[in-house]
Amino acid sequence: MIQAGDFKNGITFEMDNGVYQIKEFQHVKPGKGPAFVKTKLRNLENGRILENTFTAGAKIETINVERRPYQFLYGDEDGFNFMHEETYEQIHLPHDVVDNADLMKEGQHVEMMFVLEPEERCLTCELPTYVTLEVTYAEPAVKGNTASTSALKEVTLETGAKVMVPLFINQGEKITVNTSDRTYGQRV
Repeated sequence: MIQAGDFKNGITFEMDNGVYQIKEFQHVKPGKGPAFVKTKLRNLENGRILENTFTAGAKIETINVERRPYQFLYGDEDGFNFMHEETYEQIHLPHDVVDNADLMKEGQHVEMMFVLEPEERCLTCELPTYVTLEVTYAEPAVKGNTASTSALKEVTLETGAKVMVPLFINQGEKITVNTSDRTYGQRV
C-alpha cells in the first residue's frame, strides 16, 4: 500500500481492472482546497496513456512486477516465440503484446515485464530504444528534388518495416531506428 504523496515514476498498481504504471506525476498544492497529485498513467495491457488525479491521502495497492531478458527466436501466424536468456525457457506471445514487432529480427534481445500475482502473465515486451537494421530497398535520391534541407524518403528495412529517413541513405546501408517513435537515428 502506498500513499499518493509517495508516488514515483515506475510504480505499478492495479486500478479499474487494469494494470497501470506511473509515467509522470506532479504534486499540486493549490492556495485553496486540499493538495492532490496529477499523474500520467500507462495501461500496461493495451499501452494507452491515461491522466488521473489522486487526492493527497489516497492509497493504492502496488503489485509485484518483474523484468526478464528474452531473445526473439521466430514469428509465426499465431504470434512470436522467445527464449529466456538465462534459463533457456521458451514462451509464445500473441501479436498484440509486442509493440513495433516489425522492427524485430531473429536474435533480437528484448525485455519483458511479468506481473507475478495472482497468476504469472506477460504484460509487455519492449525492444531496446534503438535497433540496428539494414536497408533492403531505397529509392535513389534525385538532385534538386527538394527545396528544404530536411527532406525524407521511405525505405524498407530487412524486417519488412518501412521508416522515413534522410535522402542520403542508400540500399545496403545499416541504420539505427528509434523503436518508440519509429524515427531514423543515424547511419552505422
